[in-house]
Amino acid sequence: MTITIGMIGLDTSHVSIFSKMLHDQEHPYYIPGGRVTAAFPGGSPDFELSISRVEGYTEELAAWGTEIMDSPADVAKSVDAVMLEAVDGRAHLALFREIAPHCRLVFIDKPFAITSQDAVAIVKLAQKHQVTIMSSSSLRYAQGLQDELARAGEEGIIGVDCAGPLHLQPTQPGFFWYGIHAAEMLYRVLGEGCTQVHVAATEQHEVLTGVWQDGRIGTVRGNRAGNGRFGITIHRQEDSRFVDLMEHPKPYYASLLDEVMNMFATGKPDVPLSETLEIVRFLEAANVSRETGQVVRLADDFISIT
Repeated sequence: MTITIGMIGLDTSHVSIFSKMLHDQEHPYYIPGGRVTAAFPGGSPDFELSISRVEGYTEELAAWGTEIMDSPADVAKSVDAVMLEAVDGRAHLALFREIAPHCRLVFIDKPFAITSQDAVAIVKLAQKHQVTIMSSSSLRYAQGLQDELARAGEEGIIGVDCAGPLHLQPTQPGFFWYGIHAAEMLYRVLGEGCTQVHVAATEQHEVLTGVWQDGRIGTVRGNRAGNGRFGITIHRQEDSRFVDLMEHPKPYYASLLDEVMNMFATGKPDVPLSETLEIVRFLEAANVSRETGQVVRLADDFISIT
């Protein structure tokens, strides 16, 4: 059985990457079982990296035979599952509000939201309409990281240091644009439980330090100095191992799409919503710290879903 998929927000390279892996049987990482049958272009007029890409990716999807529709709701009504791809995290709540009454399975690409208030509102809408949702950066599923965790297990990890590029975009505050990737890597290994963060920032570099409730410390080193590689060092009781996440031949987008399709097939998301909410708050708190230089507790002003 082929899962029919709707894409909403055709303003990111992920649209092209995912559609090729779903449609092109000659693709080295072709993933069977799904097809993008409907889409809504969207786009944010005040965000150049969004609006300038819509036309090209819309044409690319149309070439695969995807029907371009007039509204997000029309897309949701016509498919089995939705990939909310809009690159602008500010738009996710409004788009999800339109589709929530009409769908049951939704993948929301990163960032899930750029405020805790929006993130909690999305979760409450999902609960109200009984929609299963999942959100993740592709770096969480980078094959090199998965291989390292499989090699030595996930017990005995005492700390993690993540590194990657930290480009900035005015409409996607601070760490929400590129910092989300390293944050997802960090949470993949340490899980929930961060209590406070502090950011040291200069023009070219930023280091985010998070303290977990059990005493472990995780860091994110973001740079704007030209090194565009993602890497992670996992510290265990017996050793420390560095993994260059860009060395493995399997693209991390292929690994992410594997997980998304598994969620569409089983109805079981791999990432708990509680963790997704904490990541949003983690980045939100980091943005306060990078502006003020102060230690920021994640519990401060956090909006609960209970």
